[in-house]
Amino acid sequence: MSLIKEIEVTELAQSLEQGDKLRVIDIRQPAELNSGIIPGAEAMPMHLIPLRMNEFKRDETLVFVCRSGARSAQACMFLQQQGFDNVLNLRGGMIAWAGSGLEIGLPRAV
Repeated sequence: MSLIKEIEVTELAQSLEQGDKLRVIDIRQPAELNSGIIPGAEAMPMHLIPLRMNEFKRDETLVFVCRSGARSAQACMFLQQQGFDNVLNLRGGMIAWAGSGLEIGLPRAV
């Protein structure tokens, strides 16, 4: 089993602030997004990932986010099995992000 690469909330916040090329994808269900989303993140419910694989580029860094980090870890594992090695799981998910007092935005339509 391959190990999942993770990113800490402070590290992600810093990378986004510096303008690093990251694609943040929130895989929670639409109803969960009402509690807020990382600014600049895009919403893509987990069950759509296999259907939208063609939207992921192998040369971009993908950061997956869910409520606690469990579902996004599964998404990372799935993509690694498909040959993507540039996937990161946000450790602790939105619980950790909000708990760190970082900015929370409103979801945007994809």
